[in-house]
Amino acid sequence: MGSLLPLIGVAPLSQPFDMITMLGFLILMGTVVNNPILVVDQARRRLHDKTLSVQEAVSQAVQTRLRPIAITTLTTLCGLSPLVFLPGEGTELYRGVGAIVLFGLLGAAVVTVTFLPALMISVLKITERRSARSRA
Repeated sequence: MGSLLPLIGVAPLSQPFDMITMLGFLILMGTVVNNPILVVDQARRRLHDKTLSVQEAVSQAVQTRLRPIAITTLTTLCGLSPLVFLPGEGTELYRGVGAIVLFGLLGAAVVTVTFLPALMISVLKITERRSARSRA
């Protein structure tokens, strides 16, 4: 990505992988872990509280959490973009943290609303089949 910046008139970026950049992974883990837990918990609650199919419960859970996930991702993207993409005084030190958190949160949001529901539907269907077999 840094080598493409000269095409739009911005100086190329290079970022060392140092201790401050590694701190970005800790920040990212603390930020990202909440959304998937809430989606799974909400889907399981909807599945037990109502007579919904697995797909409907997961779909409703994702629909409920989509706006908070999108708003969090968008505000973080807007807040960290200047730090990551605009060179200037003081940005050299914290650019790595910003890049890790920015792209990690963006990737986690995409995974949370696409891959996680598909995986959850598969797992819940398998669990549902096993519990139906054990009852019979």
